[in-house]
Amino acid sequence: MGIFDWKHWIVLLVVVVLVFGTKKLKNFGSDLGESIKGFKKAMNEDEDKPAQPSVQPAQPTPRRPMRR
Repeated sequence: MGIFDWKHWIVLLVVVVLVFGTKKLKNFGSDLGESIKGFKKAMNEDEDKPAQPSVQPAQPTPRRPMRR
């Protein structure tokens, strides 16, 4: 049973619905779903993309010693 019984979860769900309303919860659910889909898509694009050769940075020109 633990601290949170199934009855506690029902009461918590009713309170959340009363506070936020069903429309906000629906929008939150769809936004969360779109975010997860976008994240999965970005992860798959990373795996599909072949590794590009890294560009070697140009070697800096040596500086001349300062004359005094």
